Formats: sequence, structure tokens, C-alpha cells
Amino acid sequence: MKVAIVNIKTIVTGDWRNPFAKGDSLLMDKGKIRKIGTLSTTELKQCDVVVDAGGTTACPGLIDSQVHITFGDYTPRQQTVGFLESYLHGGVTSNLSASEVHVPGRPKDPEGVKSLAVAALKCFENYRPGGARVYGGCIILEPGLTQADFDEVAEKGVWFAKAGFGAVKTPFEYTPLVRMAQKAGMIVNCHTGGASIPGSSPIIGKHLMDMRPDVSFHINGGPIAMPDKDFPMIVKETGIALQICQAGNIRTALMCLNLAVENDQFDRFLIATDTPTGTGVMPLGMIKSITEMATLSDYPPEWMIAAATGNVAKTYRLNSGFLQRGKDADVLLIDAPLGGSQKTALDAIKHGDLAAVGAAFTDGIPRYVGRSRNTPPITRKIRIVQNKIPYDFSGAKH
Repeated sequence: MKVAIVNIKTIVTGDWRNPFAKGDSLLMDKGKIRKIGTLSTTELKQCDVVVDAGGTTACPGLIDSQVHITFGDYTPRQQTVGFLESYLHGGVTSNLSASEVHVPGRPKDPEGVKSLAVAALKCFENYRPGGARVYGGCIILEPGLTQADFDEVAEKGVWFAKAGFGAVKTPFEYTPLVRMAQKAGMIVNCHTGGASIPGSSPIIGKHLMDMRPDVSFHINGGPIAMPDKDFPMIVKETGIALQICQAGNIRTALMCLNLAVENDQFDRFLIATDTPTGTGVMPLGMIKSITEMATLSDYPPEWMIAAATGNVAKTYRLNSGFLQRGKDADVLLIDAPLGGSQKTALDAIKHGDLAAVGAAFTDGIPRYVGRSRNTPPITRKIRIVQNKIPYDFSGAKH
């Protein structure tokens, strides 16, 4: 499907160093972004669908790098069906598993955790709730796993792992498991902070320094943060990605943000939600954290969008997260919310208001145009001006 978006006022790239692109249009074809700039009449006539953005802002779809999926669009933790599709209506076009730790009766032996990871990976390769991507199969690090085990599941496509819920006596026992997973080419995430549920262990700075995972999950706490004194050490002495979450401590999230910027490490600063958990299901969790970090800090909102898109994509080696030619065509159209005091999406975010999502595209396909069922209404009007496909992309059925 060839799809164009025209009449865009501002294009936010997802790259915090070069946050804006010139032009007023995007061309998407076969799931990729093909052109950013201005489109000719001939190019538009060749499109299956043309969307008039109405002067709104385009940005990459948000990537939530810590979502507690199980199987299907269901979370037993909150007894909720359809939460992943609902997250799409909060601007989240990609969800990364925080490991399938909440699967009822989850196995804890090596063969069991391997099977669980492969099954989740394969299921979500074939299932796109509402059109959103879900990256499943984050293997849980458990005692007894060997290098051969990690190599085996890596050959089957498993590419990331999670430390923090295994049956270890001390977090230091994760270190050899982390090394084996990394040797197999996996990105390793690690629970950080106080214990979040029965079966998890507090993991603080000294443990991270020994383990050296790739990503510190909810470094601001999930929901309990590690001691303040540990943050400078992790920022200055390691290359661990610093993932802050909506479900964590907002004071330490801001402290981590400031440390990252002051030490020229903003590329490592990631925004996620750590939901669904005891905090609940939060369709607007990503937008809320972007807004909080922008309005409570001295940094611009386009940087916070990058922390939820481009920074995440680079950390996890994804082809999304940027509005650039050749990247996956996951795009949002956002605007100032109707009735607010600000005129643009970025000004609204900096002011502390949640941006309104007016359209979402994944794989270059419009998933809804004109309204989100979860954000406030947009101020401007987004509409389809050309449609050769016998399908209603308005999202009105929701």
C-alpha cells in the first residue's frame, strides 16, 4: 500500500541531535518511509491513500520498551483484554516484552524458560493487535541455563533477555548468565531498584556494576528506586542504557535525565512505562512520561519524543523510531489538545498538557485517522482526501 501524508506543519524526526526535518509531506510504501519533503501531484495520484494532516505535527510512533505481555492481547495481572490495541490509541506503535513473567504458572526450569521465550516470539510474529508491533520472547534468566541453551534459542530468533525474576540467591549470580546471553548476541535487560513483586530481588548500583546489562529497566524504580548515590556511578562509569518508566519514581527520573544530559549521555536515556503492573494498564503512559520529563525539566519536548522513539530504536537495534527514508513507516500525527491554552503539540507538551493523537500508522497503513479513543480531541482536522482502498480508516468502529 502506498500512502502519503500532506500538509504537515512540523516533522519531528526522533533524532534529538537533528530533531526536525524540512518539508510538509511523507511518502510511505511497502511498510517503509520512502520520502520526506514535498510531494508532487503525480506522486500523490499514484498513492492508494492520501491523508491531509491539517497542519498537525508528525513524529515517529512511540516504542514502549517495557510492556508486561503474556500471550494475546490480555494481561492476567490486571484482568484486562485489549490493552495492547488500547496502547496504540495512546501512540504506542511498538511494544517490547519485559519477559513473559506474568504468564500463569510460568516455568522456571531451563527447558521451560526456553520454550516460553520461543513460543512468545513465534506467536507475536503472527499477531499484531490493532496493527501494533509486539516483540515477544524475552527469555527470563534462570539458574541452570548454559551457553548452549542461549545459543540454541538465539538460533531460533530470541534476541533479548531479562534478569531480575530468576531463582538466584543473590543478584551477583546473574553475572555469568548475562555474559552468556550477551555472547549469544542478545540484549540484556535488568530489573533495577527494590523488589516489585514476590519472586523479584532488589537490584542496585553494585549489582549493575558487576552484571553490566545492556539496559537498566526502570532505573527510576519499578516502583522503588535504587539509592540516589548509585546513579552517578552508573551514568559515568558504564554504558548501560538508562530506562525510566511511568510506573517509577518521578523525582529520580528527573535526576537521571539531568545526569544523562550533563554527562553527554542522552542517547542512553529511554522512556518506557513498565505496565501493566500494580500501577495498572496505562494507554497514555508513554505520552504522560514524555510530557512530565519535558515540562519538569529545561529540555525541549522533541528530545523527550526522541527518548521514546529514536533512542529506544538504537538501543534495541530496531528499524523504527525515526522519520527517515528506509525506516519502518510507524508514524503519529499529534496536535495540541482541544480546549488547551497552547497552539501546537510541542508547545502543549512543554506546557504540561498531553498531546492529542489524531492518527497512527504502522507499516505505512493508517490504523486510525481523525481520532484516538484515548487522548483528548485534536485542535485541527485530519482527514483522508484520497482513498482507493475499500476500507474505513477513521477508527469510528472503536
